[in-house]
Amino acid sequence: MSFCVLIPARLASTRLPRKVLLDVGGIPMIEQVRRRALESGAAQVVVAADHPEVVDCIRSYGGEALLTAAEHVCGTERLAEAARLLGLADDAIIVNLQGDEPGMTPALLHATAQLLLDHPQRQMATAAVPITHWDELADPHAVKLVLDAEGCARYFSRAPIPWDRSHFPLSSGQTLPQTPGIWWRHLGLYAYRNAFLQDYAAWSASPLEVIESLEQMRALERGVQIAVYCAAEAPAAGVDTAADLDRVRDLFP
Repeated sequence: MSFCVLIPARLASTRLPRKVLLDVGGIPMIEQVRRRALESGAAQVVVAADHPEVVDCIRSYGGEALLTAAEHVCGTERLAEAARLLGLADDAIIVNLQGDEPGMTPALLHATAQLLLDHPQRQMATAAVPITHWDELADPHAVKLVLDAEGCARYFSRAPIPWDRSHFPLSSGQTLPQTPGIWWRHLGLYAYRNAFLQDYAAWSASPLEVIESLEQMRALERGVQIAVYCAAEAPAAGVDTAADLDRVRDLFP
């Protein structure tokens, strides 16, 4: 299978300034992320950055990087520009790996891309893991999704969905009712066909995207099927805060 991984990277992060260049295991975080992507079997791995300092960093390690516009509102729009600059074919499969996820597993990148190869009629794919405890289901920072019978996403929300009205709400620490395959947490990993990616970037933000603050709703509201790879367990979480950085550094002693 041939696919590429594009990695959007913003130097101007707000909660943890310059986080993509912070040290993780003796090298900048963004280089750790690039190395995970290289291990996925991707034919090409490119960092799409908003600042020359990030581009220079990646090139100093022999990697490929592009300077993209600073004003993009989300990583998907940044990748659309990068795909145009690279001259990728309309049917190219592009995996979107965030630049703050050095703990991402290469196998998960590969599996998400594989969904688009296995289902030529679908334009977008993502990944999810089971939710087993109420606290995670109720947490608005954990994005939930509902699957249809074909393994595609029907809805994403920060609310606890689907709602089991016979049992909910539960007390903190309680395990969810034992109904396999019902509750899923979304992982912020995407794959697209390039032609669709360009369409997505040209669309305006949708109403549900705005109120949920979830960019994938832009596709769902336009009737796009989003295939979902259901993994057994989640990779290490990404880095948003100084505490997250300390946790991730423990993975790379």
